[in-house]
Amino acid sequence: MALSLAVDALSLKKGYRHLIHDLSFSVAPGECVALTGANGVGKTTLLRTLAGFIRPDGGHVRYVDGVDPEGAMAAQAHYLGHAEALSPGRLAGAELDFQRAFLGGTAAGQAEAIRRLNLSPLLELETRMLSAGQKRRLSCARLILAKRPVWLLDEPMSPLDAEHRAKLAELMQAHLSAGGLIVCAVHDPLPFEVRELRLTAPAMEAVYG
Repeated sequence: MALSLAVDALSLKKGYRHLIHDLSFSVAPGECVALTGANGVGKTTLLRTLAGFIRPDGGHVRYVDGVDPEGAMAAQAHYLGHAEALSPGRLAGAELDFQRAFLGGTAAGQAEAIRRLNLSPLLELETRMLSAGQKRRLSCARLILAKRPVWLLDEPMSPLDAEHRAKLAELMQAHLSAGGLIVCAVHDPLPFEVRELRLTAPAMEAVYG
């Protein structure tokens, strides 16, 4: 099911300091919003709030069918943060098996993930032995293992080489073409059309355009 995201008058604090104040924006199916701004302005906190991990200090996050981030939203969204959330003692192939079972994915989706992310050479390696870029590719497999309309991605390109940045960009564009939506924190421009949501310091005002 295609979902639209609406954020209304959102406020987020860190201690006594406002990270985000009175932020409103929307994301339609087929749209990617790129979160930009200096380190520490709240991009990761905003993504984690959209995923339902953090309760906002004010305002609301809504999806068009009335689903809030908490609870049911877990079945609608993929969140990929800085931490790869991989078990260090598992072989990469076993990690894929676990992720498929945990997310309710399919064997066809697993085979597609292995092919599109070039994971075959990694399957017999322990995840702790993988490079940062290889770990990110393995983490990105969950985007394919189980189809979900909302992708919340925190600097997904950062550890990848040029070849695999291009592969991930293709996955993101295919997701958008299928009616999914993406909110993505970035430092470098993405190679396709996005709408920028720029968080700025010191006033922590949001500029959307």
